[in-house]
Amino acid sequence: MGIVRAKLILANPVKPELSSIEVESLVDTGAMHLCIPEHIAIQLEVAEHEKREVSLADGSKRLIPYVGPIEVFFGNRRCFVGAMVMGDEVLLGAIPMEDMDLVVRPLTREVTVNPLSPNIPSSLAKGFYMSPAGTIARNAK
Repeated sequence: MGIVRAKLILANPVKPELSSIEVESLVDTGAMHLCIPEHIAIQLEVAEHEKREVSLADGSKRLIPYVGPIEVFFGNRRCFVGAMVMGDEVLLGAIPMEDMDLVVRPLTREVTVNPLSPNIPSSLAKGFYMSPAGTIARNAK
């Protein structure tokens, strides 16, 4: 598919007097979290809440600062997430993408709002599980 990038606006909802930051992010649907470089965390003045152990692509593990909250804007969508402070560019992972109901169009390598819900984000709030017969069933527990 190639490299996918998206323009985001990041803000600190706890300190609305601070200016938001427009960034070009790398989009990685295989990554879970929003990742931001240290200079973005400093500009947003987000608090470190804990260290988290992160497995990197090379198999190594590192303790990474986990900060937040961060308000993420894309088009007519927004979400509130924590972020891992690592790397040299913003990385948009699956959790904020799911929260904002965004999709990647592989042919054009662009991120867009879900065309099935163009006006407001859609989400699942009920559980599903795979039955022993291999079919998807609603979780009745």
